[in-house]
Amino acid sequence: MHEVGMMQNVLATAVERAKHEGASHIRLLQMRVGEASGVVPESLRLAFDVVKKETIAEDARLQVESVPVVCYCTNCTTEFHPTDLLYECPECHQPYCEVRQGKEFELAFLEVS
Repeated sequence: MHEVGMMQNVLATAVERAKHEGASHIRLLQMRVGEASGVVPESLRLAFDVVKKETIAEDARLQVESVPVVCYCTNCTTEFHPTDLLYECPECHQPYCEVRQGKEFELAFLEVS
């Protein structure tokens, strides 16, 4: 489960930022996770429950905002939400389209005290 390592890195960044701001507790971490990021939100939540122990985020909640995949076809300039894993343009059927959104994995918000 690679989510544990990823969550360790996110939590380390959050703790560092919170301490830099003079906070002694993290109450909430909000993540933005793209549907095409390869990260399983439920596994991320489980990983968070493990790595937050004995840190200033021990009582924190994790919110995960799912970011849908949005593709762009450079051939016909259509923006679309793919219906399967192939990301084929629904208008001109070009098989290779630019992924504009949906690969995010980011810490979006911290609530501290």
